[in-house]
Amino acid sequence: QVQLVESGGGLVQAGGSLRLSCAASGSIFSINAMGWYRQAPGKQRELVAVISSGGMTNYADSVKGRFTISRDNPKNTVYLQMNRLEPEDTAVYYCNARRIGAATTDYWGQGTQVTVSS
Repeated sequence: QVQLVESGGGLVQAGGSLRLSCAASGSIFSINAMGWYRQAPGKQRELVAVISSGGMTNYADSVKGRFTISRDNPKNTVYLQMNRLEPEDTAVYYCNARRIGAATTDYWGQGTQVTVSS
């Protein structure tokens, strides 16, 4: 079992920055990758950024060059640094952890609201 707790969301003006944090606990030794997803009202949940256990990263085209995902292994924490925020970034951001074993299992945090005003 894996537990994920997000923090760092809030209200920011366009062009500003926020850093989201996701602290993982439980059976974290089995996690292969962690990432951030977001969901805006009336829209599907979409991948924002992902980082593998080996440190490889991928980003959605809409955030590439503005967002950076990173990890702090001793603290079992993953971060999402968000710069040059736009109103279109407004969404609930969810931390995700994926475990690949007999079956692929995804764990989700409760989500943190990010609101970007114009």
